[in-house]
Amino acid sequence: MAGIVLDGKAYAKELEAELTVRVQRLLQSVLKEPPILATILVGDDPASATYVRMKGNACRRVGMESLSIALPGHTSTEQLLGAIEELNANPRVRGILLQHPVPKQIDERACFDRIALEKDVDGVTSHGFGRMAMDEPAYGSATPAGIMRLLRRYEIPLEGREAVVVGRSPILGRPMAMMLLAANATVTICHSRTRHLPEVVRRAEIVVGAVGKAQFIRGEWIRDGAVVVDAGYHPGGVGDIELAGAMDRCSAYTPVPGGVGPMTIATLIAHTVEAAEKAAEAVAGKHGMDAAARL
Repeated sequence: MAGIVLDGKAYAKELEAELTVRVQRLLQSVLKEPPILATILVGDDPASATYVRMKGNACRRVGMESLSIALPGHTSTEQLLGAIEELNANPRVRGILLQHPVPKQIDERACFDRIALEKDVDGVTSHGFGRMAMDEPAYGSATPAGIMRLLRRYEIPLEGREAVVVGRSPILGRPMAMMLLAANATVTICHSRTRHLPEVVRRAEIVVGAVGKAQFIRGEWIRDGAVVVDAGYHPGGVGDIELAGAMDRCSAYTPVPGGVGPMTIATLIAHTVEAAEKAAEAVAGKHGMDAAARL
């Protein structure tokens, strides 16, 4: 019998309905304006352009605004840093997304880290990662944070269970491992060079594919009853895990497409709304203090 489908597409629609209500409340708050998510796209990669367009559409569905910054492929690090600084200084922008990857001549890490922490809704800064890893308030990387939302939605138990994350990128594999650890799972981080990888994966009760290689994790590696989360997406509609060889034996799995992808975008929008709510609280608090000072 096939496992439970962890339907990210359906849950993302539920989240959008909730976020629409929260955006309407922001319009009635001291801000009196919808939050803006700013996206920066450097170059003309078609897949990246599609992702940016999807994020803009999601903003509009919940009543937010999107601001798209398109820069040519020959943009320098200094020019990109300048664009980020302008968005940091824009009081209406509540979230900033720098679409990954950027052209090779750009220092991507320096540009990620220039994003203001309070606007780092995609969870890409070193500061944000450090705070998240230390269980301090921060917006976690959107894809792993979306996965955690989805696991909670389907009441997948994590505490005490053995989880294996295959992938170690700073915006997916590593933060995914930290989030699972914070949920009291026992976590092993693997990668394409891990020795005896099939044996490591076979002992996992929760498997997260985040290695960025199509069907790199074979279906026969998955133990019976495991929870399978596939964070990859490749041409042909396949992920990092050979799902066809595992879905009849696992207890739950994310489909590709329709699993992790929609949750990434929904979580990015949720983080932006939360950032706007925090800004509204800060402005309301300041107005209250100013009124008290005049008494």
